[in-house]
Amino acid sequence: MFTGIIEEIGRVLSVRHGANSEVLEISADKVLEGTSVGDSIAVNGVCLTVTALGTSSFSADVMPQTLRRSALQSLRPGLQVNLERAMAAGGRFGGHVVSGHTDACGRVVSLVPEDNAVVARISVPEDVMRYIAEKGSVTLNGASLTVSRLYGDGFSVSLIPHTRQSTTLGGLKAGDPVNVEVDMLARYVERLMDAKAGSVTEPGNARRGGITEDFLRENGF
Repeated sequence: MFTGIIEEIGRVLSVRHGANSEVLEISADKVLEGTSVGDSIAVNGVCLTVTALGTSSFSADVMPQTLRRSALQSLRPGLQVNLERAMAAGGRFGGHVVSGHTDACGRVVSLVPEDNAVVARISVPEDVMRYIAEKGSVTLNGASLTVSRLYGDGFSVSLIPHTRQSTTLGGLKAGDPVNVEVDMLARYVERLMDAKAGSVTEPGNARRGGITEDFLRENGF
């Protein structure tokens, strides 16, 4: 589990391509402290397992499913990445509950300055939008942010100076791909409501059933 509070910015040293996979080598400093092979590090919000450690770098395998569902496929040597170690049991919880399992590869639509902030508008697939709420939490490239506005095809967030300086989000440009993870609590609520209403939601399948008028009456609405 992660919190979405970026610990440092690393740099991609190498990308070794397989048929449908990759091995990333990333330079780092802080996230190497106390880290062992087999530990988890979120790279741009994607939970990866450390497979090798150097004095100032680590390596991680990226499987085909991860490449298909995230923006890691666009990484190349020299690019910067957001890094966060898995949260320790006694650590401070400064962001929100982040799993490191990317829900979609979104895209930056626009970046508009607003006083001391920059408002970033992000487009995401329609099936992801139902989990995003105004004033709710979302992660972009692993950084925990608050949704400021909803649109038909996406949402916007405001990036304060500290966020722009301490993460890679300060270097975003219109058209850039970004890893998006919705608040996992929204997914659990949906699953519980489906079960309560007698519906079934399976990955890749349309939902059967749903909230009915009778269900609402039975629950006091």
